[in-house]
Amino acid sequence: MATLNLKGITKIYPHSGEQKKAKKGQPEKKTNLQVTDEGVIAVQKFSLDIADNEFIVLVGPSGCGKSTTLRMVAGLEEISGGELYIDGKRVNDVEPKNRDIAMVFQSYALYPHMTVYENMAFPLKLRKMDRDEIDRRVREAAETLDITQYLDRKPKALSGGQRQRVAIGRAIVREPKVLLMDEPLSNLDAKLRNQMRAEIIKLRQKIHTTFMYVTHDQTEAMTLGDRIVIMKDGYIQQIGTPQEVFDHPANIFVAGFIGMPQMNFFNARLTAEGGKYFVSVGGCKVELSAEKSKNLAARKVQSQDITLGVRPSHMVLAKEAGNTLSATVEVSEMMGSEVHFHANADGKDVVIIVPTMDSNGVHIDSFHPGDKLNLTFSSNVCHMFGQNGENLEF
Repeated sequence: MATLNLKGITKIYPHSGEQKKAKKGQPEKKTNLQVTDEGVIAVQKFSLDIADNEFIVLVGPSGCGKSTTLRMVAGLEEISGGELYIDGKRVNDVEPKNRDIAMVFQSYALYPHMTVYENMAFPLKLRKMDRDEIDRRVREAAETLDITQYLDRKPKALSGGQRQRVAIGRAIVREPKVLLMDEPLSNLDAKLRNQMRAEIIKLRQKIHTTFMYVTHDQTEAMTLGDRIVIMKDGYIQQIGTPQEVFDHPANIFVAGFIGMPQMNFFNARLTAEGGKYFVSVGGCKVELSAEKSKNLAARKVQSQDITLGVRPSHMVLAKEAGNTLSATVEVSEMMGSEVHFHANADGKDVVIIVPTMDSNGVHIDSFHPGDKLNLTFSSNVCHMFGQNGENLEF
């Protein structure tokens, strides 16, 4: 177990000769990462304090810098700027083997000629540990991960999920202060990913170590992390608990990235009238809740054009038109207890999730492509974003 402190960590990849030449003409590849004379900035001033035994998840789209950050913590990438501390000790220049960390990679990286037992014991043999202690740790880890019955098998005789458990076992036998995991479930099918997520949660409860986990899957982030760090183009966008980033996204990017299906966005108007706030979109005008009005008033938010965000499950079907947003059904997906409508509303493609029978007694299966829907939304679950994309409430 250990604390981690990342203070302004930056990673710059120097330009190659070809890239320097390209600067004189048109660049060969487009990138959203910042490019300077020094090179491409993959991670920009990343600062985060991780508590002892905390489970932190770095999440974001491909190329956002999350794996690079993890590799800098591991010592596999040189830190271009900033400082990294493990248990209060600065480790920028400490060799990876001396950082007392272990890492689980996306590819299982198992030795094919070794048995499961030998794969798990290998890092301990390198440390020249006592044979009895090696045996104790390997069998204890195998018991924790429920792979004792596979100890005599070679990796090729195992399924993907079993191989990933072996890779995790090889990491935890070292009893590291910090366990780093770089998209460990991305090679598994959907059902197996769900099972392995549960196994990682159980593992976390058993081994009591500090976790730093990288994924592009926001479902993994929401279910595994004590806190989530959402990244884009090398920058941290928001840090918070899963519930915080879901309920109070800091900006449009976070709002669209967290939550499945993605949040719906509308061009709307925010109006301040007599100490209250209203949101207007299409033919629908909704008075915001007292809490939201209070938050906006505290920040002295004025009437303005905004981007309105409403999650699919927070859209409401109205029985009749009148102060509602009109939408045209394009596709309907029956999901058992609920229906997902893909529709066009006010010129935007939106998704609406409703029960198979709503509170007004409307049978959802009576709607077909081309039919009209009357939509509204609850005033306490919508999100207002200003011209710069930031959440106006916070």
